Amino acid sequence: MEAMLKKELGTSMLKYTGYSGGGCISEGQSYDTDNGRVFVKINHKSQVLNFVFVCITCTNAITIKAKRMFDGEMASLDAILQTETIKVPKPVKVIELDTGGSAFVMEHLDMKGLTKYSTQLGEKLANLHLHNKRSLDKQMREQQTENEWQDDWVTFYSRHRLQHQLNMVEKSCGDREARELWSHLQLKIPQLFTEVEVVPALLHGDLWGGNVAQTTEGPVIFDPASFYGHSEYELGVMAMFGGFSSSFYAAYHENVPEAPGFTQRNQLYQLFHNLNHWNHFGGGYKGSSLRIMKDLVK
Repeated sequence: MEAMLKKELGTSMLKYTGYSGGGCISEGQSYDTDNGRVFVKINHKSQVLNFVFVCITCTNAITIKAKRMFDGEMASLDAILQTETIKVPKPVKVIELDTGGSAFVMEHLDMKGLTKYSTQLGEKLANLHLHNKRSLDKQMREQQTENEWQDDWVTFYSRHRLQHQLNMVEKSCGDREARELWSHLQLKIPQLFTEVEVVPALLHGDLWGGNVAQTTEGPVIFDPASFYGHSEYELGVMAMFGGFSSSFYAAYHENVPEAPGFTQRNQLYQLFHNLNHWNHFGGGYKGSSLRIMKDLVK
């Protein structure tokens, strides 16, 4: 594999630094090259189960090629990087391995757990979420025309996110209570958005505590599954798993104020992640999924 990396990266030196890392899907390690230090994520399987459902290049819970998974992550990092709002590792290249599987090469960052940049993270994440709105506002001011790229987020989220997950629940266990609750909840969802304008925002897509860190210069986010959606969606998984300080939320909401109905919509966005985990990790998430649905249909 190292010979292939040297060839694809055009480097005569490829020296393992001793630093490694990874998650539940891929492993990773750092190398010194002629052009500086890089971090390489590696998945030796030709196909992997895709746990991320809302990314730029892949949107469903399916078994996919490792290369396609890394292509999606590279596109996500590129999209965030181009906003110049928050630091992410610079993507370099996705490489298909001749032994099967793929590798994703990116900039190496000396990261550690987020401890003192929570306020900056809140400000920078807000700027990421506002970037598209500001671009659209600028375009309308300059062109004085209506921007045609306005999708119905409520219908998209209801049908292609929640309904999709509930279809999977129905297929695997046919839960009667979930089916009955959904029949009531889907009629109520539009009411949760009557006082809010949804402008598509570029999202990280999977921003929990394990995908946030810091360097000496400030906060970093990584492992994105980016897409354009409601900025409040991002805060659903953050609230579900916790780990973000009050200073983060204060800084974020100073730039993106809570709109009326925020609390209920936050529950609605947590519902997707609970259903997702129910489908992939078992009935341990059934209770939380049903509880959220009951709260929302009251």
